[in-house]
Amino acid sequence: MALAAGAWSETALVTITKLGSSNVEFAALTETIDIDMGDKDIDHIVNVSGGRMVKKTPQDITTITFEGYPLDIDSTNGTGVSQMFEGGTWGTTEPLEASASRSRDLFRIAILWTDDTSATSAAGATATSTNSYRIVFAHCWMTSMKPSFTDGVLKFTFSFKCPAFNPMGTANIKEQSGDDTALTTLNDYSTSNYPPRGSSYTW
Repeated sequence: MALAAGAWSETALVTITKLGSSNVEFAALTETIDIDMGDKDIDHIVNVSGGRMVKKTPQDITTITFEGYPLDIDSTNGTGVSQMFEGGTWGTTEPLEASASRSRDLFRIAILWTDDTSATSAAGATATSTNSYRIVFAHCWMTSMKPSFTDGVLKFTFSFKCPAFNPMGTANIKEQSGDDTALTTLNDYSTSNYPPRGSSYTW
């Protein structure tokens, strides 16, 4: 998953979890991972003597975008991209259906780069004496899903948006890195571990 003593390249693991639900692995069906971290910009105020006073701008929304190849609607609620976007409930017997819904769900996204060839989940642990880099985004909203057949293959481009902090100021974004050290398994994405208005999370 990485060049020896070089840059992370070729492959990554992606795990998306609906709040209160099980992890869903997207690594095998996903490519073109783009993370637009929200800017921590500044502006300035000009005073009467011509001086400049820096005005800090709150960190902007982070957007995570993937391109993926859908195979079908899964019979398990919330495990397909279209089901995540539609929200609500879905049929569980063939033929399967997912209808437009006004429901909106919260998701956690974990993206893992590692040279641990035994790793199968971005939310899971990595082996000792391996190198890994993981970014985790809690309380994301799925805001876009755009099917396309322009390239002669059915492809979805879907986006999640994540504020840097919850209403209590708790960070929704965490980076983890292990240099010849294991990463531990992420805790379940539940309201007890990640209270949306909590003063802390149990990652």
